[in-house]
Amino acid sequence: MTPRLILTFGMSALVLGGTMVGCTGTTGRIAAASDRNEARVAKAASRDADKAIRALQKQDAVTAVGLAESAVGFAPRDAGYRMLLGQSYLQAGRFVSARDTFSDVLQLHPDNGKAALNLALAQIATGDWATARTTLEANAAIIPIGDLGLATALAGNPAAAIAMLNTAARAPGAGAKVRQNLALSYALAGQWDLARVAAAADMSPADVDARMEEWAAFAQPKGASDQVASLLGVTPVADSGRPVALALNAAVPVTPVQDAPVQVAAAEPVAPPPPPETAREQFAKVTFAPRNEVVQPLPTMLIRADAAPTKLALARTGNMRVVQMVPAAKPFVRTRTGGDWYVQIGAFSNPAVAKSGWTGATRRFAELSGHQPTGTNFTARQGALYRLSVGGFSRAEADQMCRSYRAKGGNCFVRREAGDRMAQWLKAPIQMASR
Repeated sequence: MTPRLILTFGMSALVLGGTMVGCTGTTGRIAAASDRNEARVAKAASRDADKAIRALQKQDAVTAVGLAESAVGFAPRDAGYRMLLGQSYLQAGRFVSARDTFSDVLQLHPDNGKAALNLALAQIATGDWATARTTLEANAAIIPIGDLGLATALAGNPAAAIAMLNTAARAPGAGAKVRQNLALSYALAGQWDLARVAAAADMSPADVDARMEEWAAFAQPKGASDQVASLLGVTPVADSGRPVALALNAAVPVTPVQDAPVQVAAAEPVAPPPPPETAREQFAKVTFAPRNEVVQPLPTMLIRADAAPTKLALARTGNMRVVQMVPAAKPFVRTRTGGDWYVQIGAFSNPAVAKSGWTGATRRFAELSGHQPTGTNFTARQGALYRLSVGGFSRAEADQMCRSYRAKGGNCFVRREAGDRMAQWLKAPIQMASR
């Protein structure tokens, strides 16, 4: 199989071509370092990043990985350096390391469509097709339609890919890349006649025959990474993951400091407390009032959610006792506060559509109903969008919430607070019926 013939208009030129990093300002700082030392660190990170880019241009992925890892070590919260490291891992065929690194980029820069696309490709290459589909759906608004469609087909949903690419191919100004990705999606779906027709729009009949032979082999991979590796023109290697120290939230080593001995003043003698009174002496001082039974409604918060209906005595008249049945309460999960981590559920065209998305999410994952939905507006290439999220978590709580939601088939990722406020539909005034 020859990858460069398979996708003349495909994804390989997009993933590894063009400007590879757009470094944001370096925000990783070294504790207790002087401004002069910080400047030296920033300069060293930039130098290594530049060398890594040149190594990638020479197809020297192994060298690029070492240099990019060094840059990230100097500036761990720079999304641009992490993006460069992810690209280096991809070119080296290290898909596990690439997956984890692009996930970090999205946490630092949730609107980075290229990182989202590369994350999905790495997830496909590691055999995690369901999570790849989740990633693509959650970031559909920021990934170009041609790339989104083909990646969706590779993630195991060629029918959805055909639907979106067919519409895009008919739009005015549609390019050859979209049509060829549509043709390959037809091939992956086993619709070879339609694949041939779509491919013929941009090549001669002889080239179409050769392309169909290549795609026939491409559609039957022997391993999970074969198709992505072919698209990128790389050779997959065994990958146990990146160095632990390069994780976005890796612990920073702290050197213990020997404190000087502390002199403690001698404690003054304290008189022992008087012996406690015996139980008999205590009860001897208690005077009970006349017995008067008072029955109060049981507070709802004390009723067990899984308990059967409870009988409560309300009053006693003569020999008649009035009893009221109290239904079992439904459990309610209160949103935790105090953290700045959020779980983003999706990006929608407006708050009304986001409200519908929230309704579907709570039906799929009941635990969300105990949390207040939040959202924020942002602008992407496709226009204004509304990001739907829940938050106020610690990092560990946000990770657990997202994993649980994904286990129910949902789409999400974890990020820090980015202007998230109460969902707009919750702010609408409530109309009360007149008495």
